[in-house]
Amino acid sequence: MTQELVSLTIIMAVAAVSPIVAQLIPGKFIPQTVLLLAAGAVLGPYGFGVIEVNDAVKLLSELGMAFLFLLAGYEIDPKRLAGHQGKVGLLTWGITLGLAWLVVTFLPFFTKQGINGVATVIALTTTALGTLMPILKERNLEGTPIGDAIISYGTWGELGPILAMAILLSTRTGWQTMLVLGAFLAICLLCAMLPTKALRTGHRLYRFLTENANTSSQTLMRLTTFLLIFLVTISALFELDAVLGAFAAGFILRYIIPDGSKSLEMKLEGVGYGFLIPVFFVVSGAAINVRAVASRPALLVAFIVMLMLIRAVPVYVALSLDKRKNPLSSHHRVTVALYCTTALPIIVAVTSLAVKVGTMQSDTASTLVAAGAITVFLMPLLGSITYQVADIHPVTAVREIAHTPSDWRTIVREHAQVRALLHHQDRLKRMAETLKSLEKQEGLNGLDSRRAELVERARLEIDRQLKELGLDPQLTTQLPHNYRYPKN
Repeated sequence: MTQELVSLTIIMAVAAVSPIVAQLIPGKFIPQTVLLLAAGAVLGPYGFGVIEVNDAVKLLSELGMAFLFLLAGYEIDPKRLAGHQGKVGLLTWGITLGLAWLVVTFLPFFTKQGINGVATVIALTTTALGTLMPILKERNLEGTPIGDAIISYGTWGELGPILAMAILLSTRTGWQTMLVLGAFLAICLLCAMLPTKALRTGHRLYRFLTENANTSSQTLMRLTTFLLIFLVTISALFELDAVLGAFAAGFILRYIIPDGSKSLEMKLEGVGYGFLIPVFFVVSGAAINVRAVASRPALLVAFIVMLMLIRAVPVYVALSLDKRKNPLSSHHRVTVALYCTTALPIIVAVTSLAVKVGTMQSDTASTLVAAGAITVFLMPLLGSITYQVADIHPVTAVREIAHTPSDWRTIVREHAQVRALLHHQDRLKRMAETLKSLEKQEGLNGLDSRRAELVERARLEIDRQLKELGLDPQLTTQLPHNYRYPKN
């Protein structure tokens, strides 16, 4: 027990220090997740060996992964899946799966590396939506058209591989697999229908649960945790991956409370991001054999490149072909595609399963997990750069400078000013939507009225500056998505 406590103490020390270090890094371009993974690799069995991944730590790590996928499933709006962008996201993921199968099967490189199996195909089609959600919140992308597109395409990048793991990596025959999945689906439907029916009928038990949700009983939190562990246990009994049960629990929770519950969300995020999820990431990092990764640099680089070609390119093409429904600029389409190429938790799950059944060597699994960890750092960084550059319209700026080189300072300054104005306009729009929702719920108090006044003053100031730049404020309501820079 002493060694377990020592390892857990070190892990939680890393978890406590990581956000501070991430905040101190200029530009904040390294997500906390990357620091957790790196610390795990350095302090784990293949590094200094001060973190011992024993059964107790493994259990907490599994619970961390379960909470991560619970929160990922909870973020998915069922209407989004059934909507236009959700259908396009499903089709795009299907194309990604086909491309991955062709590349892994027929490209000699993967055959020589001994990873031309189904596990590698699935790993190349994933999007780490659960990992991306806190990054999107940190960078104020949640609720924007870009954030919505990332979630829509990323949902199938998370859900698709989970289902593919259950079907394609099963050791059962085809009909047995479908029978087990059908039984699991029936249990999930039952878990979703009973609370929903109680909610609609105003059942006394449901009223008791909601009335005691914020007391020492913590009824809703306890039931949510029970639902999560119950479905993860059912997954284990059915010999399915725990990821499927955890993701289903989050999806069911969103179905039961479609409008969400701020109180419950804060508690889930507190337990998840405050304790269990950092344990999962540190332990995932501890599974990386740095020496094995260093001995196979070609596989590491090739896997990241293939992720970009197989996952990012189809997403970009789909967004480009769907411009009428999703009028994003080319830079923003690149941003969405890069974020959707972030991959890690599914790679950890699928490689662990492949190693367990003997279809992949542990050194190879370490390299693929390391590649996934690099994408958590690299893809959001590249996506952030393209997002920052997009509203400056660099191509237009270069053309204008080429036409009148002597005015290059003025041109650069004006493009930078417009980018800043568009950024403020986007934030003001979100603030106005928040105020509108507050007004509908309970009316504006004095503080909210002053806040609304500040928003209106800022909007008027932006309109004035837009006019100074020769732009009509009435034509910028859809910026930056339908924006066309005026000719000088």
